[in-house]
Amino acid sequence: MSLPLLFAADLVAITVLVGGLYFPRHRRREMVLALLVINIGVLALTQALSSAEVGAGLGLGLFGVLSIIRLRSNEMPQHDVAYYFAALALGLLGGFPVDPGWLSPALMAAVVAAVFIGDHRRLLGSYRQQLMTLDRAHPTEAGARAHVEALLGGTVHRVVVRKVDLVNDTTLVDVAFQEADQDQAYHRAEFEVSA
Repeated sequence: MSLPLLFAADLVAITVLVGGLYFPRHRRREMVLALLVINIGVLALTQALSSAEVGAGLGLGLFGVLSIIRLRSNEMPQHDVAYYFAALALGLLGGFPVDPGWLSPALMAAVVAAVFIGDHRRLLGSYRQQLMTLDRAHPTEAGARAHVEALLGGTVHRVVVRKVDLVNDTTLVDVAFQEADQDQAYHRAEFEVSA
């Protein structure tokens, strides 16, 4: 496949990823910029490295270090990390021509499809994970779990006690739960209004 067609395939894929999937679902403007720039940057870098004498391993290694620094410099939710790496992968696939010519666009479509499916509201959409500060000190996970179940009303799948403060009588817990039906209906209505 020719380079202009690969670049066009990359532009279509990143437009669908950012404009069609990420922004409508998460509404974080600053991540739109980050995803677009990382994609175009990787595309340009891979194209430059493929035509230069410098080894691609060295260039990609340096770019990987920069990416890790970016990810570590600001705490990102896991779905943002997934979109970030999808943008990286699309840029790499668009920058290196491979044989057969259909392989790069097919892999780009697979990356976008994986994000579409994995981040879809209907796939495990009622499952949540969050940190909660309880207004009581619970030295055992069983006590914390009972308190969380009473607060949430949904199905609690996991409670991990992160910190117990006996002086201030609080407990910090990491909770994985499934929302109750009325909460799911509320979130669906909220999503439909904002979409």
